[in-house]
Amino acid sequence: MHYEEFHRIKRLQPYVFAEVNRLKLAARHRGADIIDFGMGNPDSPMPPHVVEKMIEVISDPKTHGYSVSKGIKGLRRAQVAYYQRRFGVSLDEDQDVVVTIGSKEGIANLAQAMTSPGDIILVPSPSYPIHPYGFMIAGAALRYLVVPFDSPSYTDVFMDQLSRAVQFSVPKPLLLVLSYPCNPTAQVVDLDFYKEVVAFCRKHGIYILSDLAYAEIYFDDNNPPPSVLQVEGAMDIAIEFTSMSKTYSMAGCRIGFAVGNRHLIASLARIKSYVDYGAFTPIQVAAATALNGPQDCVTQIRALYKERRDVLLSGLKQAGWDVPVPEASMFAWAPIPESHRHLGSVAFAKDLLEHAEVAVAPGLGFGEHGEGYVRIGLVENVHRIRQATRNIKQYLKQSPNL
Repeated sequence: MHYEEFHRIKRLQPYVFAEVNRLKLAARHRGADIIDFGMGNPDSPMPPHVVEKMIEVISDPKTHGYSVSKGIKGLRRAQVAYYQRRFGVSLDEDQDVVVTIGSKEGIANLAQAMTSPGDIILVPSPSYPIHPYGFMIAGAALRYLVVPFDSPSYTDVFMDQLSRAVQFSVPKPLLLVLSYPCNPTAQVVDLDFYKEVVAFCRKHGIYILSDLAYAEIYFDDNNPPPSVLQVEGAMDIAIEFTSMSKTYSMAGCRIGFAVGNRHLIASLARIKSYVDYGAFTPIQVAAATALNGPQDCVTQIRALYKERRDVLLSGLKQAGWDVPVPEASMFAWAPIPESHRHLGSVAFAKDLLEHAEVAVAPGLGFGEHGEGYVRIGLVENVHRIRQATRNIKQYLKQSPNL
């Protein structure tokens, strides 16, 4: 028997990024200096005081054993404090919070905890792959909400799509996935958007999963991204995931959180109690240090991404490639230039890699409605970004596809 015959594997489409990654590795093997915007992998180091705490704790042999699958109490308490000061949301550290091994693990395990075969899950498209596929692996059926990310009346279009999806779905949808600031589109929403969605989902008995991984990577100081849990009554139906990965450049540490509805939190905690013993204790202690300590490091990381965003978009504009300005996240969602749109996102990404030595993520990797775009990660320094835009300008100028 080959793995292709397994039911869950057969449901997964071929990984779109795999071919681009293969070509990227081959180019590097040939000695090409690839400027890599493809993966949202922070290139900045963790804050020094967080590293120092991790080293201190790992030096104690008592911390080398199994941890706690739900997360150590000090880290859950730190997350409660974060939600209180950032969103004004009150949580109980024992009943409302679970520490996850990154958001992806938490979302996948929640899907296993709550999904029965044939349940309908509503997911915006394009979307980060774990949002649909975590539930698909668990046996769910997916229904996509297609809302243009640059729609001037985003909330109205979204609510119309949501209403139609519920009206024409049998059985009734179990859960709606939201993620703002959005990966890959960088779309942001305000609290009024969440109020409408929460009211609708409470009326129809639909759970909400909010992925708030980019809560602290925003560029308008007057409009930090809100939490769905700020809406009155949201705790009745909503669970929200956050992450240390981008906020503190701790992606490799794999620390995230689920907070919110107690029934969903308890279900996730029960599944996790069977499948993991939690993240390594020194990493959890370091994460608590990051949340509880000085936050100037977060301000610096935010400023770093803003500078890179501005340099990237300025350089692309000079190259003849107009890209919408992202208000948040560490990505630019770039429509393929009109002259090259016929290639499609995968072929265009391959072309950029071969002729400009720049790696980007093809939009098709985020669902069929991501076609026509590429995602550009702000994960190279300013010098490298300027070099990349010069390479792209030369490619667009000389490309045979013009």
